[in-house]
Amino acid sequence: MADTAGLQARRRLTRTERRAQLLDVARTLIREAGTDELTLARVAERAGVTKPVVYDHFGDRSGILAELFREFEARQREVLAAALADAEPVLDVRARLVAAAFVDCCLAEGRELADVVAALAGSSELRALRQEAEDAYLAMCQEALEPVGGLVAGGSLDAVIGAGDALVRSTLDGRITAARARDVLTRVIVAVVAPEPAA
Repeated sequence: MADTAGLQARRRLTRTERRAQLLDVARTLIREAGTDELTLARVAERAGVTKPVVYDHFGDRSGILAELFREFEARQREVLAAALADAEPVLDVRARLVAAAFVDCCLAEGRELADVVAALAGSSELRALRQEAEDAYLAMCQEALEPVGGLVAGGSLDAVIGAGDALVRSTLDGRITAARARDVLTRVIVAVVAPEPAA
């Protein structure tokens, strides 16, 4: 009688399953040693496949970094959309939800995300990817906040990304708590979005 557990272990992964496996391996390598140690050869070795398999999925190292970032951004938008789905139409409430979604998603990714983002800065193509993802995220924020706070001036919400990134780094370094990061980012969002008092 055949060993079904052994057969299942040797089952060939689908393309989607293999891609997910390779991304998990890449995340683990980044967590253990940072992005400097991320190579397609190391991913292949750790995943138990040949280098051409990894090249076939991602093309090169930048392709892996880009895909890791795309996955994070997709999760971040999903979390934000879910948080805002039934949100009360009040600026403070929505600002707090936006802040919590940003901080909590980044903290869930930990240092790996910070390393990937830093590595993205090294290439104009990857910088463009990051800008495109941030623009999509900020468009969601604007759509949620304008009805309760008024017209948001162009570029104002960029402060959310800058402040959020800095607060997450401080949280990861243990200088502030996650609750404090959410609180401060909420105040930044309210300050950016709240209508200015009439003169």
